[in-house]
Amino acid sequence: MLGTSNERPDDLRNDPLEKVLAEEMVAAIQHEPYVTVTAEATVAEAIEKLAGLHVACVLVEDGGKLVGVFTDRDVLDRVALEHEAMRDRPVSEVMTANPVCVHESDSAAAALSVMAVSGYRHVPVVDLDDKIVGIVSPQRVTAFLRKYFTDR
Repeated sequence: MLGTSNERPDDLRNDPLEKVLAEEMVAAIQHEPYVTVTAEATVAEAIEKLAGLHVACVLVEDGGKLVGVFTDRDVLDRVALEHEAMRDRPVSEVMTANPVCVHESDSAAAALSVMAVSGYRHVPVVDLDDKIVGIVSPQRVTAFLRKYFTDR
């Protein structure tokens, strides 16, 4: 039984996964390459990038700063049934605006937290000036963790 709320069992305090997630920064997770479009790009152009580059997410930028994300899920939820009417509209009309993002100096745990709590599969990464520097995905997080747990 724990005596105070600050005490933790030894097995959690010494958990190597917990240690890696707390001590490593988002910058240690592969976050490049990434794909961008401008907010003025058409929905058709954004979809062409998704399909042509075989990616699930494009970052929408204005002057190098993140203003939104446009994902395969956005295509299904906001475009597919009205594709002909939407194809020449700006992607800014159907993107997820002001997405939750992480800084490259945040802990790796922060990226996983955004994925788990917010339900996003793709999390943009920005620098301290809010300029886009990449994106993390479940595949990239898994590859990052595999580096530390190759014997398991």
